[in-house]
Amino acid sequence: MKVQGSRNIARVNISPAGLFKLKITKPCLEMKTVNATIITVLALLIIQSFNTMAFAKTEKQKYTVVHKEKEFEIRFYPSAVLATVYTDARSYKELANPGFRKLAGYIFGGNESDTKISMTSPVHMDINSPSSSMSFVMPSSYNEENLPKPDDPGVIIERTEDVHVAVITFGGYASDNDIKKYSEKLRTLLDEKGITWYGNFRFLGYNPPFQPFGRKNEIIVSVRWPEGSPK
Repeated sequence: MKVQGSRNIARVNISPAGLFKLKITKPCLEMKTVNATIITVLALLIIQSFNTMAFAKTEKQKYTVVHKEKEFEIRFYPSAVLATVYTDARSYKELANPGFRKLAGYIFGGNESDTKISMTSPVHMDINSPSSSMSFVMPSSYNEENLPKPDDPGVIIERTEDVHVAVITFGGYASDNDIKKYSEKLRTLLDEKGITWYGNFRFLGYNPPFQPFGRKNEIIVSVRWPEGSPK
């Protein structure tokens, strides 16, 4: 026997024992798939909204834009205190997870006073040979004197110098190919403009891995600014 409604079709078989067996045909299954997709999208949008609100409250490393071009800009970063781990990683994938775990352990209470330290943005990554590093910028309320000592000796507290950097921005989930691509692009743009750069090209990541939309990534490199000035 076939039961047909306006949108779905079901076949009802009557067994010799008189029991009904209901078989859902393709239109019903397709509707279930559509509903599951809608629920998934709504869940992602809810997660994204919470991530956006949390990101807005996260302390960002302070800087001043001193020069803008169409595809990059020059910023001045004042001295800051970082928690850093150094490794022999040779790729973003090799550095990201183990580096993050060590630093997260420190700020989540893995220190001499069990202090919880707020996460800031961005995360710094210097992926180069023979040594790579990942750094968390410490909140501006901390300095070398009042930061608790890390339990893990591999976490180093250090202060950066004042520095001018060139910056290029890109979106999405970053990969080693993206980092290489935008490092080369920034290098070319600086060379074309006659801006002297020095040191390694580094990666800045701004978003947690569970934020699928509105992601922000940057490649930076130190520059002499104004042009011709010493480092």
